[in-house]
Formats: sequence, structure tokens, C-alpha cells
Amino acid sequence: MNMELWKQGAEAKIYKTNFYGRPCIVKERFTKSYRHPSLDKSLTAHRVKSEVRAMLRCRMNGIITPTVYFVNMDSSCIYMEEVQDSVTVKDYIKNVQGSKDLAEAIETLKPLAQAIGNTLGIMHKQNIVHGDLTTSNMLLQGKPSDCKLYLIDFGLSFFENMSEDKGVDLYVLERALLSTHPNTEELFNKVLEAYCKSNDTGSKEVVGKLEEVRMRGRKRTMVG
Repeated sequence: MNMELWKQGAEAKIYKTNFYGRPCIVKERFTKSYRHPSLDKSLTAHRVKSEVRAMLRCRMNGIITPTVYFVNMDSSCIYMEEVQDSVTVKDYIKNVQGSKDLAEAIETLKPLAQAIGNTLGIMHKQNIVHGDLTTSNMLLQGKPSDCKLYLIDFGLSFFENMSEDKGVDLYVLERALLSTHPNTEELFNKVLEAYCKSNDTGSKEVVGKLEEVRMRGRKRTMVG
């Protein structure tokens, strides 16, 4: 199987290939030389299992993620669907903001904000914490009027019922959204509205923790 290196991050290498004729992404977690070999092997195996488990649980609950084709624990590789004809939410928002005035851009992006909030509400209701919620880790496939929202890169995900961790998840998204896409405060409010509707059992506590995390973030900024 020929694999083309596509991207490399701090934790993994991403390859493009074919899996029995289907376009495929391979995520390989590489060895960390600064860790003891047995500890590194154990931690890597745990992360691979956790990532796959999160993706499968998401799909079982109606959240779209790439289909997992195969997992090779010996090489720490996850073989998964390459989402064809897709664009990152980051690029989509930038394109909309670059082609419309502020009011029109916000109006155009409201359905996307609602879809994101609804998806995250369902995810947190299942006690899945993504760990790296950014607009780069969401894909849109299809026409803007009828598109699918994919969540990707669950490499830092874990399972937790604590409102604190879910609040941090939302805070990471908020900071990523506002720092990458200016004038999107109203959009994040729409995300929260949809989140609360789809996570009716625990959203009040999570949003409360989000505000606490915001306050801590402001204090750190003031202190420097």
C-alpha cells in the first residue's frame, strides 16, 4: 500500500492512501523518544483506542465523523475515510466573511453555528470531550444549504461526565473562533443557544463552568 505523507503534527503523521479502492486517511502516532519505551507504547495504545472509541460513539449517536476502516495497534495507525469534496469550517467562515458585509455574513453563518451547537450538545450529552475543538477540526461536505458537518481529529478526546471539562471544551472553541474569525461573538452565542437545546440535561452547569473558565482566562491575561 503506497502512502503519501500529507501532514505532520506534534502527535501524529497523516498520510493519504487507498483502502481497498476507497480514498483513505491514515493517522500514525509516532514514538516519543523522550519517554520510556514501555510507557510510550502503553500511552500510545491508550490514545489510539480512546480516539477510535470516541469516533464510534459519536457515530452511534448521530454525529458524523469519518468512518474507521481499520486499526493497526502494532503500528499505532488508524485507517479512516477521507471526506471527499469537503472544506474546513475555518475556510468556509473566512470565505463568507471575505465575500459579504458583516451583517450579511453573520446571517449566512447562523445555520452553521446552530449545527455546531447541536452537534456539540449531543456529543457532551454522551460524555465525550473532544479536547481540541477548533474550526480546523470541523469539515463541511455538500452545498451550503444542505451540508453535512463532520467532527474530526479526536486525538485528545476522552470520556468524562464533569461539567468543568465540557466547559473547557467550549472555551477552546470560543477562543479559536474569536481569534481566527473577527466579529463572531454573535455566532458563538448562537452555538451556545443550540448547544443548550440539544443538551437539555446538563447544559446549565456546563455554561456556568464556561463562564468560570472565561474568568480564569481573563485573570491570566491581566497578570501576564
